[in-house]
Amino acid sequence: MTFAIKVENLCKQYGDHHAVNDISFAVERGTLFAFLGANGAGKSTTIEILCTLLKKSSGNVTINNFKLDVSNHNADIRKSIGVVFQQSLLDDRLTVQENILHRGRTYGLSKTQLAENYQFVSSYLHLEDIEKQKYGTLSGGQKRRADIARALIHRPTILFLDEPTTGLDPQTRQLVWQAIKQLQLETNMTVFLTTHYMEEAAVAHQVLVLKEGKIVAQGTPDALKTKYAYDSMAVVFNNPLDGVKWLEEHAITYTEKQEIYTIRLESTLQALSLLKKAEPLIASFEVIKGTMDDVFLHIMAEEDVA
Repeated sequence: MTFAIKVENLCKQYGDHHAVNDISFAVERGTLFAFLGANGAGKSTTIEILCTLLKKSSGNVTINNFKLDVSNHNADIRKSIGVVFQQSLLDDRLTVQENILHRGRTYGLSKTQLAENYQFVSSYLHLEDIEKQKYGTLSGGQKRRADIARALIHRPTILFLDEPTTGLDPQTRQLVWQAIKQLQLETNMTVFLTTHYMEEAAVAHQVLVLKEGKIVAQGTPDALKTKYAYDSMAVVFNNPLDGVKWLEEHAITYTEKQEIYTIRLESTLQALSLLKKAEPLIASFEVIKGTMDDVFLHIMAEEDVA
């Protein structure tokens, strides 16, 4: 197993405040890594450190085998990563193509290499329809495609995405995300993602949850769902009074809203047993799978109680 990113005991301190508090994790090369947390959790601070934009207080960080803050390694790290921040870095007065080519020249790419790289990013992000438009005239989704193209023009092996689809409508979000996933799969690119959309985190290879600068959970989406989420069954009874009586007789815990009774399941298969026993009483039902939203809310609530 080879790691694109390795973080050991990373800290960032401002006076007595620990924005990042002794965190350690590793990101396997060629994978999608989701970095989650509420606002102020330390996500952006961590990304800025990894991208060489902010000095760490202590700890070790290795990016693409280059150790942060050692000799000229920071320059080597910057050449090997691409970053899409929440706020765009492109010039509203230039066209999409002008912006991206200008960015490519800052990496010292030859004219031939720059042309080849531009064709690469244009193909993946479908820039043909917007490349001659000034960046300032674009819609939110079009701007996001251009932002990602800017980050990829030098063909980095790691792409950092800081909430790349925030504020986009669902259809545009899906289009942008499809381009990211295609890039990751077809080029073996490592993608480091922060997001508020849990369905995006659900397709990651690994998920890490940060709170108040500390890691509070990490693992695969499936492992986190198993630990922190649960399946449930929503039931509508023919006669609510009879249904409640049956639930109480069988000591089944439930919640009720507008005569829809939700039962927490130990496993999805438990629904079959319950349905068989209560079949004459049930008008309709739905089995609801646990989601990454459940995971995130459970972890946050658990930590608040702790």
